[in-house]
Amino acid sequence: MFGFIAADLRRHWAGALAVVLIVAFATALGVVVTLQERALRLGSARAAQAFDLVVGAPGSETQLVLSAVFLQAAPLPLMDGEVLAGLIADPRVAYAAPVGFGDFYERQPIVGTTQALVDGLGGLSSGRPFARLDEAVIGAGVNLREGDAIKPQHGLVEQGGHVHAGAAYRIVGRMKPTGTPWDRALLVPIEAVWRVHGQHAKDHEGHDHEGHDHDGHDHDVGDDDTHEPAEPAPVRASEHADGDHDHDEADGLDAPIDPGAAADPHAPGVPAILVKPRTIADAYRLRQAYRSDHTLAVFPAEVLTRLYGTLGDARLVLGAVAAGAQALVGAAILLVVILHIGQRRRQIGALRAFGAPRLAVCAIVWLEAFALIAAGLVAGFALGFVGARALSALLAGMSGVPLPVEFAGADLSRFALLLAISALVSAVPALSAYRQSPAAALRG
Repeated sequence: MFGFIAADLRRHWAGALAVVLIVAFATALGVVVTLQERALRLGSARAAQAFDLVVGAPGSETQLVLSAVFLQAAPLPLMDGEVLAGLIADPRVAYAAPVGFGDFYERQPIVGTTQALVDGLGGLSSGRPFARLDEAVIGAGVNLREGDAIKPQHGLVEQGGHVHAGAAYRIVGRMKPTGTPWDRALLVPIEAVWRVHGQHAKDHEGHDHEGHDHDGHDHDVGDDDTHEPAEPAPVRASEHADGDHDHDEADGLDAPIDPGAAADPHAPGVPAILVKPRTIADAYRLRQAYRSDHTLAVFPAEVLTRLYGTLGDARLVLGAVAAGAQALVGAAILLVVILHIGQRRRQIGALRAFGAPRLAVCAIVWLEAFALIAAGLVAGFALGFVGARALSALLAGMSGVPLPVEFAGADLSRFALLLAISALVSAVPALSAYRQSPAAALRG
């Protein structure tokens, strides 16, 4: 029996291959949709685990999380410096780190923050923390070496960005891998961002009055006037509040940082603050305390849950489309198999005339049809897995979020269900061959 089936498949290999490929491509579509949606959920959830609470100005919760946690550049309103000072001084807070956006280096974001965030994300794997305004610490995935010097670019090139004249940072350390978009970020002192963009705002006075410049990027801008200390000295936020500053954006970037300086409530504003509460209870109290007319506090996990709901709705739609495509392909394959059986009436009649039992002929037809469809299902799952891996790698390169593609128990159940349906579909032409009489087949 199996020899007969193998010989028949070799004789009609082109048609058999076409059936397998059609089933494979239809199955792969559904597998890619399922695996990619799961990868997005798992990857984003793992990336957000490092951040317990995000505080920003009132606005979109989703955009606040996307910008502060996933480093997706977008205009955000600024908070007063007293918010940061209050959080740092709050006994319920383990650490509160400001984040300032707007600059890039070769599409990799440059983020202004403090050493507290570097330590909170796992610390350094090599080098040392930044100790001066012109020093930077890079994420584990940044293709730079300690000692390299880079110039910050204001905005992206395709959005009309330009290099900051005179400003430069030297790499002094590398962070441990975090599995988050921060692995491809360059971290610099927040005071350096205030200085560079404070002068930038001054140079563009009259074009921006709310912390956003003409090309739509956020900047942590304080008062319009900043100044350089007469001699290099520990830099505190209050040093940016008044005085004169010339037009060299690098002025003051050679000054050291005082990590023990108290937070200044009159410091320039920031678009977001990443907060690590001491306990779970403190996290809920802080969120309640900072949900007001002036601030917005969110748990990234809660925001992602709402996004997952949206993704789930989209997955249902795409899944329905994939299921519809698979149903149409199944119907087409069934029609092809039935026509194929019709063309082999004489062969089936000859088998019966030579004494082949009805059940043997039925089994041959069923096994051949089922083998083709099952091979297509196996190839479809493999092709879908490869396609989802390729798509995840592309999206991870763009977003910096690792997207794990993996099968789950539900996928095995789905595969078993598809095999069962295939067995039923294959029974249709088999029953047709079973009912066919030898005399009628030979006369046809």
